[in-house]
Amino acid sequence: MIVRWFTSLWVVPRGRIGVANSLVRRRHLVEVDRSISSDMSEFRKVFSKAKHIAVITGAGVSAESGVSTFRGAGGSWRKWKAQDLATPEAFSRNPSRVWEFYHYRRELVLSKSPNAAHRAIAACEARLSRQGRCLTIITQNADELHQRAGSKHVLEVHGNLFKTRCVSCGEVASNHRSPICPALEGKGKPNPHVSDANIPVDQLPRCEDEDCSGLVRPNVVWFGETLDSRVLTKVEEELNICDLCLVVGTSSIVYPAAMFGPQVASRGVPVAEFNMGTTPHTNQFAFHFQGPCGTTLPLALARHETEII
Repeated sequence: MIVRWFTSLWVVPRGRIGVANSLVRRRHLVEVDRSISSDMSEFRKVFSKAKHIAVITGAGVSAESGVSTFRGAGGSWRKWKAQDLATPEAFSRNPSRVWEFYHYRRELVLSKSPNAAHRAIAACEARLSRQGRCLTIITQNADELHQRAGSKHVLEVHGNLFKTRCVSCGEVASNHRSPICPALEGKGKPNPHVSDANIPVDQLPRCEDEDCSGLVRPNVVWFGETLDSRVLTKVEEELNICDLCLVVGTSSIVYPAAMFGPQVASRGVPVAEFNMGTTPHTNQFAFHFQGPCGTTLPLALARHETEII
């Protein structure tokens, strides 16, 4: 079962907790244990027999579409780190600045397309469903690139950039407008020399319920917030029944998602990691494939010779 006390979004500290800090520092230096396989033919044998596959995806998958990662080199907006803006406190202090940041992210994502990794996962899901098999995506990404690639079974652990939630009535609504409101048009440029737009609150995105019209916020999980218990329950169900798990493009330092792969591995289920480098949990997995996900995943998830349909 998922460790239930990991219910809020947090990152392993990089200077305060010695053991965690050591793990993070070593994630690009750790040598893969010799018991971990990088043999694609062996993985393909396991894949061919799997009936219920869970695919856990992180920011590395979207990065290959040109979407900057939350904590990577592109993680700053103007002079702020994303962690300084993605908090309830930041929104309360300056909703205009936070909406500029999210407007920038929404517009960036709308300009990008699903890559080969997204397409390979979607094609595999569609193909396996015709065989009575199941593939479910558990993603830390909020960009809808999986859905745009054609994936149907997607659990969004950290929410969705293209949904809003009213801070007054709690209404959640899909919103793909560009810009999301007139006042944000042309705003949100990431250049550190650009000044805040200081948009009046009544001109920021508002609830579309005419009886409410309250201020809305992005329907994403901010640092320190509790994850949606309904989504976590579905995630737990998937991780408890899967017979193969793929961990794709994730640094494995954002909790609780960092524990999903190890949780599956702890019950003896094969877990395959696809990433540009090793992570703090690499040595707990059965397989590790290093390189761009858009290169490794299409090979891994292609039709197996034993598949009839």
